[in-house]
Amino acid sequence: MKWWDALLGRTDPVQPDLDALFALPSAAVTLQAATGLVPAGTGAVCFRAAEGGAFAELERDVTQLLAAGGGPPVEESKDTYGYSWLLVRRPPDQLSELVTDLHAVNSSLEAAGFGPSLLCSLVSFTDSSARNVALVYLYKRGTFYPFAPLSGQHRDNALELQMRGAVEGELPLEPDLGRWFPLWGAPGL
Repeated sequence: MKWWDALLGRTDPVQPDLDALFALPSAAVTLQAATGLVPAGTGAVCFRAAEGGAFAELERDVTQLLAAGGGPPVEESKDTYGYSWLLVRRPPDQLSELVTDLHAVNSSLEAAGFGPSLLCSLVSFTDSSARNVALVYLYKRGTFYPFAPLSGQHRDNALELQMRGAVEGELPLEPDLGRWFPLWGAPGL
């Protein structure tokens, strides 16, 4: 049946590789050398919250797990599209710990059967002018892309392409620019 699926243009969905998040600290060094962007100390996980007590309990457990691990409290919020965000803050020099926290959130949701609810994770970076940008991990695609918002819901496409060029080869990048979704108002940006 594989040839029939190929003939009809059907493909197997890409399996997420949450361990790809652990490549962010080394990619951050390259990003800093190429663009001057440094970790801002914030990261977030975005997901569609499921109805019911089991999901609410899992969300509480994940939040408590991160707080118990020595990290600061996790900030919860909802965006205008109805997605839930868990924002994690760490000192900017603790990018590895921040990535571990984000991985724990994603893994916990996935292990509890809520993997299809995961949308993305992001890690914020800043420059000398205090401008925030992000590297975004698309859960369902298993790829990263840069997001550089400007005021008025505009994007700095040149900086996004520069960021992509800097981390190419270090992170699995999303090749389809049409999937570089804007995350206006995302926590941590």
